[in-house]
Amino acid sequence: MVQIRRWAGIATALLATELLVAGTAAHAAPAPDPVRVNVEDAVTAKLLGQARAATADHADESDTRVTVTRRAGGWAFGTAVTVTSHEEDIHPTGAVFIARAEAGTWRVNFDGEAGFSELAAESPLVNKQEKAVFARTPSTMQAGGDYRTGMALPFAVGQTWTMTSGPHGWGGYEAPYSSIDLAGGDQVVRAARAGTAYTMCTGWIRVIHDRGYSTDYYHLWSNISANGTAVGQGAYLGYTGTDVTCGGAASGRHVHFGLRQNSAYVSIAGHGLGKWEFANGASAYQGGARHGSAWVGAGGGLYNYGALGFNQAVVDANGGGTLTRRSGPGSGYGALGSVGDGATVTVSCSANGTSHTGRYGTTALWNRLSDGSWVSDAYLWTGVNGPINGWC
Repeated sequence: MVQIRRWAGIATALLATELLVAGTAAHAAPAPDPVRVNVEDAVTAKLLGQARAATADHADESDTRVTVTRRAGGWAFGTAVTVTSHEEDIHPTGAVFIARAEAGTWRVNFDGEAGFSELAAESPLVNKQEKAVFARTPSTMQAGGDYRTGMALPFAVGQTWTMTSGPHGWGGYEAPYSSIDLAGGDQVVRAARAGTAYTMCTGWIRVIHDRGYSTDYYHLWSNISANGTAVGQGAYLGYTGTDVTCGGAASGRHVHFGLRQNSAYVSIAGHGLGKWEFANGASAYQGGARHGSAWVGAGGGLYNYGALGFNQAVVDANGGGTLTRRSGPGSGYGALGSVGDGATVTVSCSANGTSHTGRYGTTALWNRLSDGSWVSDAYLWTGVNGPINGWC
């Protein structure tokens, strides 16, 4: 692994790659003419362009670290990080990149971009495991009301850790509030879902998952050294720590956990992790999470129930202790018993029935459970608006 900092030639790279880094047009095979711009400068140019657009600050070449971890012929693969100040809680940003030499310069794409998927499908540097994740062009799923992640919390299932800070920005106070801080338990940070892992810099691991998602883990101590390492859900990534090699601040050991989708940090609010649904507070670092009717705010303990399946739901009786199961999709059908608040249920299919009002509004949708009984969708958290396993 070779880490290179390039300060010269950035302006030239930015001009030479202006059209190619966008990655939106069809591309021919790599041209045989000599590459006039080195890949480190081309990657840095794109990284700085994104950093300036996102933060409106004056990031420059001295703030970047481009690490080429694989290189062959006209291809390069690695990580690119914008380093931040160590004097305040502003965390670094970065990306996994693939670059291909074209027409004397480089086409560069970052993880999550559609162009990244295109290059991954063709690159000889991308292994089979990575292709299985990268080659799926992402879509903006949450815009359609789908907030399912299939993720656990980033520590061992069955443990309770303290959410030392509620939802806040990856860099602190900026929107979206993509991140939470966690500490406690055995202090072992684990992958929230299966994927491929990359060391962005010392103390920072990114895991790229399916469905356009990726997760970031920062401030780690004794973290793994990963370069496309396949990890399963719950795999060891490192220990909580206070590492700020690439910037930011940490007053006590913890993991700064961030959620990304389609190459950008996204609001953690509404998403399910470890069968908790997260919610923003009045300002950054406030807010909390809900499991059934139970609410935990910043400073409280989160029990890791594990990942919620894509055809499962958590019962939210909206303050009640139980939810009545019916023989059909409506309150006029006979009662078949009840299911407790906070329980996990599996949904077979859905149908419309009598209308009811729960924590999230009014709906006529009913869900048939795997045991054949029915419950109103008004009292379930599924992570999606509408049926989660088709219509009956």
